Amino acid sequence: MNKKRISNSRLQQEYLRLKKDPVPYIYAEPLPSNILEWHYVIKGPEDSPYFCGYYHGKLLFSNEYPFKPPSIYMFTPNGRFKTNTKLCLSISDFHSDTWNPSWSVATILIGLLNFMLDSIPTLGSITSSLYEKKMYAKNSLKFNLKNSNFRELFPNLVDEMKELVLKEQPIQNNFNNKINFEFCNYCQSICSNLIIIVGSIIFALIVNYILKNLNRE
Repeated sequence: MNKKRISNSRLQQEYLRLKKDPVPYIYAEPLPSNILEWHYVIKGPEDSPYFCGYYHGKLLFSNEYPFKPPSIYMFTPNGRFKTNTKLCLSISDFHSDTWNPSWSVATILIGLLNFMLDSIPTLGSITSSLYEKKMYAKNSLKFNLKNSNFRELFPNLVDEMKELVLKEQPIQNNFNNKINFEFCNYCQSICSNLIIIVGSIIFALIVNYILKNLNRE
């Protein structure tokens, strides 16, 4: 059996295994036209700054899999990894020397999630604040929905995310309305204070003018 047949057979088996025993927070699908290119989505765990975020990326396998690891990329801005950049992890092709052929797609993505939740720096990682990570998580919904591969490979997640976006809009509208209302009140308060101040100044000038004229007389 040649290497290509070995890699294809192994990846097909792993796909069936993932469908039978899904991994929490992780979704993975190979391209229909190329089983060596897998797309994944990591859903941010509840107790992390990535909660409510959906992080899309891809794994690129060679014909030498499972004897050599894949390249790992992430597309969705996240605050932990650079986007569209090959990531340097112990489970990626940056470290073939530490790769174990018994590891699988599930192992790779679990390792990626664990590394994402950690703060250890590596080639392809970035630093960001807790607030920035939460904003990336919030913005990940609309960002992913623009990606054609994402929409094609993860239709159930697309439906889920569209519902979340629709729920978010009234909240955002209410927030914007509240901000606008408060700003209008603030402006009205400033105008009222200015009118009072200008009126006081004019009144003082008039009184001063009258007093000066009385003194002249």
